[in-house]
Amino acid sequence: MKRILFVCTGNICRSPTAEAVARHYVETAGLAERFELDSAGTSGYHVGELPDPRTRRAAARRGYDLSTLVARRLEPADFQQFDLLLAMDRSHYEAMLNMCAPVYRPKVELFMRFARDAEFDEVPDPYYGGEAGFEAVLDMCEEAVKGLFETLQLQR
Repeated sequence: MKRILFVCTGNICRSPTAEAVARHYVETAGLAERFELDSAGTSGYHVGELPDPRTRRAAARRGYDLSTLVARRLEPADFQQFDLLLAMDRSHYEAMLNMCAPVYRPKVELFMRFARDAEFDEVPDPYYGGEAGFEAVLDMCEEAVKGLFETLQLQR
């Protein structure tokens, strides 16, 4: 089983969106038993909270269910437990590298590196913007998730 963790700041916008999109992808492809998916935040601002209501609304419009996701903070044990830890932006990537032992650093990647033909290598934080930002995050997550699982299938 491959274990993948998606990481953003508070675990209420970007990383739960990526987790939900990935979960939908593996379930639709009949691959759910081959993957463990989770998300976390580099900060503990929102531990125990549901994803942002705007995130949930935007995701629901596309058929993604975030209702069972609850924010949690990234823990040192995550670097041992997960095979791949995907940062939504460079600040998360750097925080993750600083947090983990050198042996685990190869497991940490920027999520958008898996997106094919992406204009951006970071998923922007939609928290302080309007509804369009949440739609853009979904677009980016859908593209990166597709590329991620195509890459993982090729590595089998």
